[in-house]
Amino acid sequence: MTQGLPGFSNPDDKGNWTGIDVDFCRAVAAAIFGDATKVKYSPLSAKDRFTALQSGGIDVLSRNTTWTMSRDTTLGFNFAGVMYYDGQGFLVRKSLNLKSVKDLAGASICVQTVTTNELNVGDYFRTNNLKYELIAFATIDETVKAYDSGRCDAFTSDQSQLYSVRLKLTNANDHVVLPEVISKEPLGPLVRHGDDQWFDLIKWTYFALLNAEELGVTSKNVDEMVNSQNPEIKRLLGSDGKFGEAVGVPNDWVVKIVKQVGNYGEIFDRNLGPATPLAINRGLNKLWTQGGLQYGMPVR
Repeated sequence: MTQGLPGFSNPDDKGNWTGIDVDFCRAVAAAIFGDATKVKYSPLSAKDRFTALQSGGIDVLSRNTTWTMSRDTTLGFNFAGVMYYDGQGFLVRKSLNLKSVKDLAGASICVQTVTTNELNVGDYFRTNNLKYELIAFATIDETVKAYDSGRCDAFTSDQSQLYSVRLKLTNANDHVVLPEVISKEPLGPLVRHGDDQWFDLIKWTYFALLNAEELGVTSKNVDEMVNSQNPEIKRLLGSDGKFGEAVGVPNDWVVKIVKQVGNYGEIFDRNLGPATPLAINRGLNKLWTQGGLQYGMPVR
């Protein structure tokens, strides 16, 4: 988990975690144990997250982490899917009256270190022959405080994170997220190399959430859908075939996931959607049938 990012992974004052990354872990727990509450959450900084996974300190990293080639290969990880298609953006003060990222020429920019965001800023500004000053911090909280205090002109991160950060500022309405993005930031859960069955379970949990939404299976109707005669629904919910056994769990594993956690659309709306303080449009995270990129592989 992050150390606190509303909409993705964030604890309340009683230690109860919520967010899209949290709900993914809950879905995995529901699949394995039949109980979505059987999860131990470990808040990690961007700097410490990979070491924790490599050392076995955690079993899965579900923490708004970008899928890149080096992380997928040289660091020894497998990404299970893309829970959120994102892109890097910039948060600025409305008083600056900026319309484009290129208007940030000569600006000071706050960023969290050991992130793709730090590297992308350099690439973008050098490519466009723009001068800039980068001010890096170890944690997200330090970065937010620096920007809020006026230490830098802009804050850069994944756009989804910027909407969360904006809520934490002293005067949130004085700030705006610029519309442009300068990178691709596919965020998703990852596991260590070397345990193919575990990787399969994590990967197919992600696909199950998407397939459930596409087939209209929700937390409210899943008990009824178990009796569906639709072949795709029968395979997904375990009334036909032994697809759960293929990943080491009971064949009704998706029923348990959806009943306790919901499908992908329910998870998105609950944590990021129009009824939340973030009010993020699904955009690229719509299903492929609705013009988005989210696509669950077939259960067959």
